[in-house]
Amino acid sequence: MSARTHTRSTRPDAGGVEVRLPWWAVALPAVAFGALLLLIAGPGQAHAATGDPAVGRLLERIVDLLPR
Repeated sequence: MSARTHTRSTRPDAGGVEVRLPWWAVALPAVAFGALLLLIAGPGQAHAATGDPAVGRLLERIVDLLPR
């Protein structure tokens, strides 16, 4: 005895699907994008770090020991 297979029926009125999003689902990504864009495009006051030179030497040593 063979089992019946269920086929997916397509409704003729399914052509126009309406999706409703809450206001924050659109606003939050837009605000985050704007903030990141301002961080990237802003001139900023970047200065070189004047830390302990031993830290720099340690990092160079670690990089040298890593296999290439």
